[in-house]
Amino acid sequence: GLTSAPKGIQNAVESVIGFIRESVAEPNLGKGEYKKYMPFLLTLFFFIWINNMFGLLPFPPGSVNVMGNIAVTLVLALIFFVIMLANSKKAFWAHMFNPPGVPFAIKLILVPIELVSNLVIKPAALAIRLFANIFAGHTIILSIILLIFIFGQLSSVAGWAFLPVSIGFSVFMFFLELLVAAIQAFIFTNLAAVFIGQAIEDHDH
Repeated sequence: GLTSAPKGIQNAVESVIGFIRESVAEPNLGKGEYKKYMPFLLTLFFFIWINNMFGLLPFPPGSVNVMGNIAVTLVLALIFFVIMLANSKKAFWAHMFNPPGVPFAIKLILVPIELVSNLVIKPAALAIRLFANIFAGHTIILSIILLIFIFGQLSSVAGWAFLPVSIGFSVFMFFLELLVAAIQAFIFTNLAAVFIGQAIEDHDH
């Protein structure tokens, strides 16, 4: 049985789980439905966050920037897409194919837009947003470091002079990327919950 309060890593992990439950799952999926999706949402969040952190390490396997690979983020978006469609309710499809209170002529325009929005743009936006943010951060850090060698080619004095500036910017970007790693994991997980929540609604709002 439980003999003591959680400490250290366990306490930190439980805090994150509580945050995802209270800030992501319950508001977007409802108190009656959120427990069903918690394993998926937590897996998403921790998988993205941990891989983002590993991607910041300067040695293998950390040098492999997993979330900076569009194939990986597309697979994550595809998994979300399958879960969203598998759990979608009748109202989701009815709203997409027959928007209520809209003249027929407008429906001819609106229905294709709704289809593209729900079936293409949502998963693509999730994949591209995560990939672009992580890839951009790593590219900036690499560019700042490479400036040392660019200045060094111009003049050894310029190279050595720029060295502390480059290191300073790189350290700053590294700590910024630590924050971005968690923020991007949260955004992906939160948007996945929002989109699933829209698909499982029983009625229109």
